[in-house]
Amino acid sequence: MTDKQKPETLPPELQAILARPFKRIVVFSGAGMSADSGIPTFRSGENGLWNAYDPSELATPNAWRRDKETVWAWYEWRRGIVMAAQPHPGHLAVAELQRRCDAKIITQNVDDLHERAGATDVLHLHGSLFAARCSACSKPYALGEPPQEQQRQITPPRCPRCQGYIRPGVVWFGENLDTTTVKLARQAIANCDFLLIVGTSGVVYPAAGMVNGAPSSATIIEINPQPYETSSRIAFQWQTTAARGLPEVVRNILI
Repeated sequence: MTDKQKPETLPPELQAILARPFKRIVVFSGAGMSADSGIPTFRSGENGLWNAYDPSELATPNAWRRDKETVWAWYEWRRGIVMAAQPHPGHLAVAELQRRCDAKIITQNVDDLHERAGATDVLHLHGSLFAARCSACSKPYALGEPPQEQQRQITPPRCPRCQGYIRPGVVWFGENLDTTTVKLARQAIANCDFLLIVGTSGVVYPAAGMVNGAPSSATIIEINPQPYETSSRIAFQWQTTAARGLPEVVRNILI
């Protein structure tokens, strides 16, 4: 555990909120959750070879049709970064919360850090870097090891069933979210009595709008180091990182 991941002291006001009993807990995580494991966000300035590219131009169906080799190389680079990263104490705390309280986990992230921390049945609203599929027939495809070095272009593999190109298993800009995943996420939030929002600015729709589906009686807590505008629905906004704040929040819930 690094100094940046050491637990932070829980604010007394938040401690009082967490003293209430909760039975239907939902954790909703965003990019800030993964950033604490060293995974750069789209525009973090830590993207090396890809700094000259606009991610919103690469993560689209049009980019795939126009230049599959560049898009595939970019996603393989991202997958390699994720595979080299490790779950942080916040991921481990959320997995423990799921084991002990049957918490539902919804994420906007396309990595597998929640799962590697021990969580199961995670609802990935934006898909996963590890769920590649055929762009023609949608057959799932098992990926091998990503290249060790960054490459500007890589030809995508072909589907063994129909010979279509294998595409990343993420939801691109301009594509619809998976209807089943969205339905399950909405149901979990609509039925919750405690919603913990972690590391998301609340600006990426339609996922961000889902938090408004929480019952008026639900307690909503937000953990984010950035001072975003706080909704009146949020009972407490703790300005800290996921790695430092989540272990203390979960510890107090489980007391």
